[in-house]
Amino acid sequence: MPSRSTWIAFCVVGTLVPWAFFGSFFATNGLAPISFVTGLFANGAAAGFSTDVLISIAVFWLWSFYDAKREDIRNWWLVLPAGFTVGLSLALPLYLALREPGKVA
Repeated sequence: MPSRSTWIAFCVVGTLVPWAFFGSFFATNGLAPISFVTGLFANGAAAGFSTDVLISIAVFWLWSFYDAKREDIRNWWLVLPAGFTVGLSLALPLYLALREPGKVA
């Protein structure tokens, strides 16, 4: 099993890479949430990919909620803002880091 530091490294990469794209979008289009959501579903490929990721994060949130109860992970809720502000690429490795012995938070 990868170490907690490996999961943290994935958190950093999983934040920086999507935000490089998000930042470029916002620099071009401004902070218009409607334009952002419209862009997620601009064509069939984008809509399929976006839908896949949205379903995946919903499944992850449900699973991690129950897993956190079973594993007594008190700061499980951190995956919610991580998912909303970045996405699954941050929320998933963050949760896995929280599950490791000597928990991060």
